[in-house]
Amino acid sequence: MSDELLRPTIGAGVDMAVRPWRLMSQTYVAFFGGVISTTVIAFLNARRLGVEPSKRRLILLAGLAGLIVAAVVIALLDTATTSGIRVAIRVVAVVTCLAQLRIQRPMDRAFQLRGQDYRSLWGPGIAAVIGGGLIEAVLLAGVAVLL
Repeated sequence: MSDELLRPTIGAGVDMAVRPWRLMSQTYVAFFGGVISTTVIAFLNARRLGVEPSKRRLILLAGLAGLIVAAVVIALLDTATTSGIRVAIRVVAVVTCLAQLRIQRPMDRAFQLRGQDYRSLWGPGIAAVIGGGLIEAVLLAGVAVLL
């Protein structure tokens, strides 16, 4: 008997044992770690939430677009004003994160309806901030040197 009305939809295709991270916690990763860090966390969280693969690719594309915008910001701003560049790159990372959160939001609401607790982002978040932040710093420094 396969009645569409009685088929569960909230947990469909989702591993109920894996708990995702809170969406707004990802903005801290974006602010402190940059575009690469937030993209890694958003992609992993989307997989935990059960976001379909095409939308997970959108998260990666948003991250790539954010990284390109950060490189353009470095190219346009004077490299002597490092504080201005840091602020601009953080703004780009947070805006990128907000776009990625919007993609995750429907499945996050479904997770909230299941009534489970979120997993802590402290460990993975710090690792992403350090690892992704270093990679992004090297890449963007390379862009600055080329100009």
